Amino acid sequence: MSVASMRQLLEAGVHFGHQTRRWNPKMRPYIYGERNGIYIIDLEQTTRALDKACEYMRQAASEKKNIIFVGTKKQAADIVEEEAKRCGALFVNRRWLGGMLTNFETIRLRINRLKELEEMRDSGDFFRRPKKELAVLNRELFKLEKSLGGIKSMRGRPDILFIVDQKRELIAVSEAKKMGICVVGIIDTNCDPEGIDYVIPGNDDSIRSIKLILNKISDAILEGKQGQVQTAPEEEKQPVLSAPPEANVEEGASEESSSEEGVEAVEHGRNGAGLNPAFEELEDAFLDSTDE
Repeated sequence: MSVASMRQLLEAGVHFGHQTRRWNPKMRPYIYGERNGIYIIDLEQTTRALDKACEYMRQAASEKKNIIFVGTKKQAADIVEEEAKRCGALFVNRRWLGGMLTNFETIRLRINRLKELEEMRDSGDFFRRPKKELAVLNRELFKLEKSLGGIKSMRGRPDILFIVDQKRELIAVSEAKKMGICVVGIIDTNCDPEGIDYVIPGNDDSIRSIKLILNKISDAILEGKQGQVQTAPEEEKQPVLSAPPEANVEEGASEESSSEEGVEAVEHGRNGAGLNPAFEELEDAFLDSTDE
């Protein structure tokens, strides 16, 4: 039984990839087809990958392993914080500081400074300082809270890194691989799946898509911590989706550099409004197949 049904994935827009001119050829195995210049992700593979990732997270949580969520893009930041707090995971949702994993001793010093400033504020010591000094301390506290607030309880390197958007979190992934840390993530059609231990092929720009996947991952972590086994109602049987005859992934296509996330979302038509009729037709086909 899958943790997310095909219908849920469709409704969240998980199947929308990037424009065909902006793909990474290494994502070819995860592509279902192409519609109107947009790659469509194979949700059959997404379902299996999400199940596998959730089972891994559930087991890791039951073994009390440390997990950190990383998603610094605008669409992901609030969701990452919300879901990480809900399941008790660490998180980075504003800016990844170089060396967070490879130079943790230095990061630990900054975390200690953050805790020191918080104690000063909570004890009222802040407000006994001269006005200029108070302004400086407030700015320092704000900056540290923004970059380190989600990891201030971290006592050592995490065991697992969960990322939203491999291209955006390239430094975090690189540091994790150097330190032998397992990487799980939502990987879109413009990303490089190499170096990702648990690839969840899916739309990493849509808020609904990110929310759905992170919600399922967080649920799995909570189940692992509580020693629970998922007992959700049995979902309808999921069909095997094969690529349509006209779907063609162009040979020799090259990946292009990404633009700002807001522009990407408009180009994709992937945030749930104003979908191209071709996409709606494909959605209907997917939904019809789940009802059979």
